[in-house]
Amino acid sequence: MTQPTTTPIAIETTTPPGTLWSRMKSDPQYAPEHLALEAVRRLGPEAARWAERTRAERPGLSPDELAVLAVKHFTTLARVSGAVSGAAGLPGAVLDVGILAWTQARMVLHVAAAYGVDPTAPERATELLVLQRVHKYGETARIALGVAAGRERASRLFTGASGRPLTRVLITMGVRLAQMAGVRAARRVFAKMVPGAGMILGTWVNSAATKELARRARIQYRKG
Repeated sequence: MTQPTTTPIAIETTTPPGTLWSRMKSDPQYAPEHLALEAVRRLGPEAARWAERTRAERPGLSPDELAVLAVKHFTTLARVSGAVSGAAGLPGAVLDVGILAWTQARMVLHVAAAYGVDPTAPERATELLVLQRVHKYGETARIALGVAAGRERASRLFTGASGRPLTRVLITMGVRLAQMAGVRAARRVFAKMVPGAGMILGTWVNSAATKELARRARIQYRKG
């Protein structure tokens, strides 16, 4: 039987937008919260369109089958995300884990849409942070999102450098994003700073973390 295919990736959402990188850089401790908020805003509508179009093209697909398509698609994308930035050293490592966390957030929102859950709803940001194990409980995730949203609004009024050394900012941001992308991915923040270590990054590390996240997401949204 011919296997259905997912709709093409929207090129403009393959990597986090520049405005998000700027917010995370200015507020690195809350980088995962800023990413989750932006993911729901930008990627939620994409996931909803994908699910609607795929159901129209393949009306016989069950929610489980639709979710499998999303997982396969984004797991494949996650395997190569470590090579997307092409940058070396600490900045490259931070880019890599940021792209991986963004790809994983896309997958979770597409899985939600596959099971008929609105991927554009604000509560998806809370669920992203819990599923990606940034926060253990929804209540603490909601509080952190509220703090991040408030700081985002404030940053529009008070722009400028934070005054903190760039290396310290990047390390904080990288560790927080690595936590979001999966525990094993944390090694990548520092491994890429070692000459030649970048060769081992990507593939199995990204794939393992993404598959485990997919398993949790499918359990979450299958329950409705």
